[in-house]
Amino acid sequence: MATDIPSFNISTLEQMYIDSCKRHGVLPNTEILSGFLKAEVKKSCNEICSLEIILDHLEDIDVPPLLDVCATIETSEIEVVDIRNGPNCTLHVEYALSLMRAFNQKLQVVDLQDLPFGKDFLRELSQKGLACQILNLRSSHFRNLNMAGKFMQIHTLNLDFSTSLTSFQEDCFTCMPILTCLSMCETRVANLWTTIAALSKLSSLVELRFQKWICCNDSASPSASSGGNLEDQPDVRELLTDIDEESFLNQGTDEGTGNVFSFNDIATGQQVQSMMEDSSDDNEVDFSSYWQEFDYMDLLANFSSGWNRQVNLQSELSSGTSRNKKEESLHGSFGRHVADVPSKYISHHASPICFEKHYREYMIASLPNLKVLDNLPVRKIDSERAAVTFSQYFEYLPYNRKHKESVVSILHKREIKDTRSHMLSKNQKPSYSHGNSLYSYTRSLCAAKLGSSAWPLLHSLSVSGCDLGDGSRSFRPRQFEYHPSLSSLMVFGTLDGEVVVVNHENEKVVRYVSSLGAMNSVLGLCWLKKYPSKFIAGSDSGLLKLYDIEHMPPTVTGMYSAAGSITFDDFDQLTSVHVNSTDELFLASGYSKNVALYDINSGRRIQVFTDVHREHINVVKFSNHSPSVFATSSFDQDVKLWDLRQKPIQPCYTTSVSRGNVMVCFSPDDQYLLASAVDNEVRQLLAVDGRLHLSFDIAPTGSSQNYTRSYYMNGRDYIISGSCDEHVVRVCCAQTGRRFRDISLEGKGLGNSMYVQSLRGDPFRDFNMSILAAYMRPNSRYEIVKVNLLASCGNAKGYSKSRDSCPSTSMGG
Repeated sequence: MATDIPSFNISTLEQMYIDSCKRHGVLPNTEILSGFLKAEVKKSCNEICSLEIILDHLEDIDVPPLLDVCATIETSEIEVVDIRNGPNCTLHVEYALSLMRAFNQKLQVVDLQDLPFGKDFLRELSQKGLACQILNLRSSHFRNLNMAGKFMQIHTLNLDFSTSLTSFQEDCFTCMPILTCLSMCETRVANLWTTIAALSKLSSLVELRFQKWICCNDSASPSASSGGNLEDQPDVRELLTDIDEESFLNQGTDEGTGNVFSFNDIATGQQVQSMMEDSSDDNEVDFSSYWQEFDYMDLLANFSSGWNRQVNLQSELSSGTSRNKKEESLHGSFGRHVADVPSKYISHHASPICFEKHYREYMIASLPNLKVLDNLPVRKIDSERAAVTFSQYFEYLPYNRKHKESVVSILHKREIKDTRSHMLSKNQKPSYSHGNSLYSYTRSLCAAKLGSSAWPLLHSLSVSGCDLGDGSRSFRPRQFEYHPSLSSLMVFGTLDGEVVVVNHENEKVVRYVSSLGAMNSVLGLCWLKKYPSKFIAGSDSGLLKLYDIEHMPPTVTGMYSAAGSITFDDFDQLTSVHVNSTDELFLASGYSKNVALYDINSGRRIQVFTDVHREHINVVKFSNHSPSVFATSSFDQDVKLWDLRQKPIQPCYTTSVSRGNVMVCFSPDDQYLLASAVDNEVRQLLAVDGRLHLSFDIAPTGSSQNYTRSYYMNGRDYIISGSCDEHVVRVCCAQTGRRFRDISLEGKGLGNSMYVQSLRGDPFRDFNMSILAAYMRPNSRYEIVKVNLLASCGNAKGYSKSRDSCPSTSMGG
């Protein structure tokens, strides 16, 4: 500190505070006076002279006199200021924020765990920032974290037990240049890709924690429900011989007072104070439930098998075991079969991201400056193995691009290449390499856009513009299909038997047919290729119709109109229909062992192939180019290929999996079959003989009801896969099987996660898709969510529309 700046002693500060109280007409707060006295004692004992302000001890009238003294404290003998709250704080938000922002360089600890302030306080704190060095926001109600404000001095941030926290907005962590320690144990963070995209902005981050590994040999090892303080337990790193004694976790120690604010200071069983406020529209914070009402272990059911942790959470839940037993069972399983983690260690307070396969290797490879992850050291051998694992199981950029490149750079290179080509003489032939082809440029542009942001644009399809007689109408889609040749059109069928043709680009209804009881849920839809105005629709009641949108009225009001439709013989309990490549025939399958063949021109059912499987046939698909070849997938665990020219008595071949098959489809060039079985068993087969080409490494959940559906995207370059017990769509390379990206669907508030009912890749737009999603709660409805991986969302999208009654689960593709 410069010598010409006066340094006020503590007694002077105390007198200044008393004088300020007189001016404001209030009595001096005895706790503030006591704080000055304690600071004087510390100074006399040659300890760090710190002033501790407990917000619980203040009322609104106490703040203005204290603010008058704050500027002087910056040039006083007081070295650091700590601000803490407790369960009984009654300060209004504006007074609390004013007090925190009145200090600059000397503000050390701001401890706001279990903070009683509402969403406005959290939003203001996140957007405007704070000058503290250590910030404790444990048990906060953030849901979509957006700490974009200036936190220029912060080196330690604790978000443990923030059980509403699911994700990060794109601008999060942009102004934390010296943050070295970050802890997010027992949150709901699950997405590796958006998490790494946010954490990569923290250039100084060396210690990260989403769980706490603890030695299980100690009989006193605490359980999650013990209520003990983990600070009393030996740190796992103290038990490892190759760790330096200087702990990264103790960077927040106040040596003068003995108070330690570190990642080890985790009190379990914290009760979050109830704040029954409505969730904010920007989805930043969530006050929708009590801590004691939220069983966190239920949330982990969808992640239970990551890292080969074989925990049957579903059976535990059904047997009515207590939370304590569930946590003990889960924690015990963490200590086994985890790479480079000795079996004597168990995990406590894990966030769902820890259950992702190869989580540790992905984090280490993506954050090369990391020294400690989840209390375990990151050694050189760990980094080397992580790099190998990452290259084996993950794709950094699409189309095997190794380095990020800007769109401007790619366009500039193409412009230079075009200029050089024009300068060649007529007798010279340009020697284009494969890497300089137009196709390669398109792929490079996609890679550049995807590399610039991990947050895709999600948009819920909201259709309008059709006079339905009763004003606005809310649809409940159950199946949908992109048009194969008209990029703007999509058809969807609803749970109420309606058929809607929509321009999904401008969200206008093109044609609409109301079933008025004639159809139940529409599960089968397929466009004709040579006749682009026609499509087949089938319902679970067995009704099958051919529609022609050129002859359908634009609106239907009142009674049902059969205009523009042809009715075929029923196929009871239908789940799937598909038209062949010449638009002459279509197939139907459903909850039976039979497949029916129909002639489109005559409108007749030609034949029924009986007992082609031992269980019901959920999906049947014609090949894209051979009009007589089709595939069937059944819950008897078999996928079969058939040829109508052989009068299907015996299949061309049969291939089997370990679980029931939900669906099968051909790649656009018919080179492969993509088969999806229950609980994320996804395989790519050679269409010519059924041999296994790729098995996609997607972790199962252990649920026999987790119906998985997978389709191709970008031609046959990538596959997208989603399941009805999970809120994630996985994007994998169809040539290598490597995971490229996960897309998380999140509803608004706790318990409002969405799940994947069906999905399709956009046939005209690379890295675009649509997802038929529903909510994991009663009184919800299905909706179609459009996803554009090439466009950044700017901030995460939420879904807050009213929900209709949740339908019963039906099958179908």
